[in-house]
Amino acid sequence: MNPKHPACPPRGMEPQPIPPDPSRHDKACARREPMRLVLACSAAGMLLTGCFAAGDSTTGDRGAPPLAQRPAVTASAKSKPAPAPPGSPGTRASTQAEVRSSLSRLLEPIRAQSGTEVSVAVLEPGTSRRAVYGSQRHITASLAKVNILAALLLRAQREGRSLTSWETSTAASMIQSSDNDSAGALWRRIGRGPGLTDANKVLGLTSTEAGSGSHWGLTRTTATDQLTLLTAVFADRSPLSEASRDLIQTFMGRIDADQDWGVSAEGSRWHLKNGWVQRSHSQRWAINSMGRVEAHGRTFYLVILSHGSPSMSHGISAVERAAQSAVHAFCRTSPPVSPIIR
Repeated sequence: MNPKHPACPPRGMEPQPIPPDPSRHDKACARREPMRLVLACSAAGMLLTGCFAAGDSTTGDRGAPPLAQRPAVTASAKSKPAPAPPGSPGTRASTQAEVRSSLSRLLEPIRAQSGTEVSVAVLEPGTSRRAVYGSQRHITASLAKVNILAALLLRAQREGRSLTSWETSTAASMIQSSDNDSAGALWRRIGRGPGLTDANKVLGLTSTEAGSGSHWGLTRTTATDQLTLLTAVFADRSPLSEASRDLIQTFMGRIDADQDWGVSAEGSRWHLKNGWVQRSHSQRWAINSMGRVEAHGRTFYLVILSHGSPSMSHGISAVERAAQSAVHAFCRTSPPVSPIIR
């Protein structure tokens, strides 16, 4: 089955109708002026090297003492201060601002061209850099299934047990095949909306509103909250135990072939979960994707939430373009050479 064909949606789409929807201390002298210029140019060259290379480390330059501990160089009244070395707080702040600006510039055409509203959150765990575009809430559709499984595992941890064989097989079907019946069964097992809300307090999600009744797919969330959830799933410091994290990661790494789209468009290796649904009142599509991807030799946690696409294939293309743009904003690689929105 081809998920990018609007007439053939993959498994996992919510079948029920969905109601409308209710961010050095010497004095200066003339003969030293050339040397200062050489040093300044050298430092500036380091700032422009590569794809946020080793100097980006939040620990700074490990091969030399911090700038504050080095002898100062007295400059003339008309001289500009030398650029901060890579890795310094000022450089990191500037880089973060550049990433946010680049991300916004690359994502804005998606909305302008098609009317699809996109929210993106991305974290590079190796450097702790993150960027967010869009703060609005989106319906999760099947993206909520990762949240449901995390809530189930937290409950089992509190009870001091592992998942039962039935819970494990049902969770596998829910994540790998995006099976809705399995999601409904585990939704009831965790206590539906109130159970998800309690789990999210532990996980650190602050802007997620659980769906009411049996409507787990109507859970509303932000890209920032889903990035928090991804961090709980993949990072060592987490309310989820190592065994719980391993289980979710295993399922997210075995997604059915017809659902290999979304954030995997910009990655050589990936763990992901997608969500999709056509809104009954507008006939527009909500298309979501999140996961961990490896691209250009680096690891990223990516969340792409969207709504308003005229077709499922259009929404998938918008999400994939957003994923590529997010990685480009961090790595300064070439963005998509042409629009991939169909």
